[in-house]
Amino acid sequence: MKRYFSLFPALALMCMAGGCKNEQTFDASGAFEAEETVVSSQSQGVILRLDVEEGAVIDSGATVGCVDTTDLSLTREQLVARIEALTARRPETAVQLAALEEQLATAVRERERVAHLVAGDAATGKQLDDATAQVAVLQKQIAAQRSTLRTSADGIDKEARALAVQVEQMDDRLRRCHIVNPTRGTVMTRYVRANEMTAPGQPLYRIADLSHMTLRVYITGDQLSQVRLGQRVNVFTDSGDPHEPMHRDEGTIFWISDRAEFTPKTIRTRDERADLVYAVKVRVQNPEGRYKMGMYGEITFQ
Repeated sequence: MKRYFSLFPALALMCMAGGCKNEQTFDASGAFEAEETVVSSQSQGVILRLDVEEGAVIDSGATVGCVDTTDLSLTREQLVARIEALTARRPETAVQLAALEEQLATAVRERERVAHLVAGDAATGKQLDDATAQVAVLQKQIAAQRSTLRTSADGIDKEARALAVQVEQMDDRLRRCHIVNPTRGTVMTRYVRANEMTAPGQPLYRIADLSHMTLRVYITGDQLSQVRLGQRVNVFTDSGDPHEPMHRDEGTIFWISDRAEFTPKTIRTRDERADLVYAVKVRVQNPEGRYKMGMYGEITFQ
């Protein structure tokens, strides 16, 4: 029996040694995620074209589709026609006043002629007064007519400007009928197809920038003092190679949560007894597409 008892400490030490040899040490673990953008429709109508395929890479600013613009185009044409009709009705002040201006010039010449006659005692003062009164009457008529024409022209101009604003609104809505990709990335999901109806705010497709990934890991409160923004860390993932099971890369911490949360069930922490953890985001470059959304990774602090 003494021999059996003497073997227990040795077996325990061997088990501990074996466990320590196979265990990977890490400071935090989590899963990869990417910055995703849901591209939504900005207009209502039938989708005439949507050149979006899942898995395709699309550049920023690329036009990938369009929505039917027939109704908007017709409305715009109507507005333009109304502006042209208003412009045609706008009075020409110079033309409208030409006749009165000619009468005034004649009356002024007549008054001057009568004034010369009065000076030579060839005409009476009443004749000069009548000529002067005729000039004053014509001047008042011209002023009144000019005011009326100005009021009419101003009203037409205001109405035309209001219609011009509506034309600009139509142009903006027509531009929104063209579906423009806002950011470079890979199409993850397409929600609609050509010939389907859409409305403002309806999702069309989801795109993600996979050129760099975010590894969201969780640390305990005791580890907060060991991390800082901009800190470089070692990132480890499963390499799939039995001879070198872990692939190593580098990442940069760019976000640290200021609030503790309960430990997610799928996440391991350095202290398995920790109930509350802090989320940390690590940016990892992904030029070759090694890292996938949902893939697990671990980090060690440098």
